[in-house]
Amino acid sequence: MTGTTTAAAADETAPRDEDELRARQLDRLRWTLRHAYRNVPFYRAKFDAAGVHPDDCRELADLAKFPVTTKEDLRANYPFGMFAVPREQVSRVHASSGTTGQPTVVGYTRHDLDVWAEVVSRSLRAAGGRPGDLVHISYGYGLFTGGLGAHYGAERLGCTVVPASGGMTARQAQLIRDFRPDLIMVTPTYMLALVDELRRQGIDPRETGLRAGIFGAEPWTEEMRGELERSLDIDAVDIYGLSEVMGPGVAAEFAETKDGLHIWEDHFYPEVIDPVLGDPLPDGEPGELLFTSLTKEALPIIRYRTRDLTRLLPGTANPAMRRMERITGRSDDLIILRGVNVFPTQVEELVLRAEGLSPHFQITLSRQGRMDRMTITVEAAEDCTPGQRGAAPDSLARAVKDAIGITAEVVVADPGALERSVGKLRRVLDRRGA
Repeated sequence: MTGTTTAAAADETAPRDEDELRARQLDRLRWTLRHAYRNVPFYRAKFDAAGVHPDDCRELADLAKFPVTTKEDLRANYPFGMFAVPREQVSRVHASSGTTGQPTVVGYTRHDLDVWAEVVSRSLRAAGGRPGDLVHISYGYGLFTGGLGAHYGAERLGCTVVPASGGMTARQAQLIRDFRPDLIMVTPTYMLALVDELRRQGIDPRETGLRAGIFGAEPWTEEMRGELERSLDIDAVDIYGLSEVMGPGVAAEFAETKDGLHIWEDHFYPEVIDPVLGDPLPDGEPGELLFTSLTKEALPIIRYRTRDLTRLLPGTANPAMRRMERITGRSDDLIILRGVNVFPTQVEELVLRAEGLSPHFQITLSRQGRMDRMTITVEAAEDCTPGQRGAAPDSLARAVKDAIGITAEVVVADPGALERSVGKLRRVLDRRGA
């Protein structure tokens, strides 16, 4: 399918004049810096230690003088130490799972929730959504920001929401068959699980009535877009967000262009830095993405290191708003194997090109003696022939060696053998320390 939206309709509440946008950004940035300095002891101490004051910000480029914020800073101030308003003025709290350390806690005032709903509504419009559409939401609800963030944005647009959340895959496939939603919001890997389930139930995924899928919460590739669009006959578009900055809806892709995510820059100011040195990089140069909130009351965030790797590009569908390329990986997800840098998305691209294999794979890192090893376990496609299955391990291993420069063992598993993700995908099992 091709996008039917127009840029003007898709982001009708967003500024479209660059001069107007930059003036608004500077005004809001100066307010945010003052708000954080006055009301968050952490920021006051951090600014003072760096020798900067909110009054030092006279133009947008001055933001680079201010120190960065990390996930570790949020964890160190657990639970409410980063809030800039009294806890009684916080309307909602979300938190990370805490599986890799202390949870990170984020809070929202009523105003913050209103802004969040607005930017998600814009994102839905960019994907081709319209008032009255039926939207199936398979992002997890609860402390994870995905489900509720998508939910209130869809309602803001005037859509009918099916709050399916994650899990109960067979039931979700039945609801998609029976309700015939117009849009679905879900992680790309769980969408693949839903496609498999629809086929198991004898349903052609291309006949569900879906027009568009809005996929986020994990990195995905152009090859994955092609797989989703072929399997479902939809427009597959990207949405970006993270809890520390707001949740889903920080940036979104337009169905008509599919050329990267336009950042809603009137609410979130982006920068890209060298992930090792921390130096600011010009637009067009790849590096680590930083965000500064411009309108958040409960939890202003200054130069937050997302760890996501991308680059900033000029706007197209909305010329005033810069685009970010689809995330290529995370600086903390980088696999270093025998001196070679590898991202899971590089492996995904090769898996999706392979004949007879499904998109479901997992990387296992292990150590034999002093040598690191990589094993790629991939499920065979449902229609995989014996010949394809027999040739796939050597073929994929050669492709990995040629494209990435590493030797990997490839194991082809039966369809359905790998655990399906209902949230963010765990692509890599690192057992080198076991």
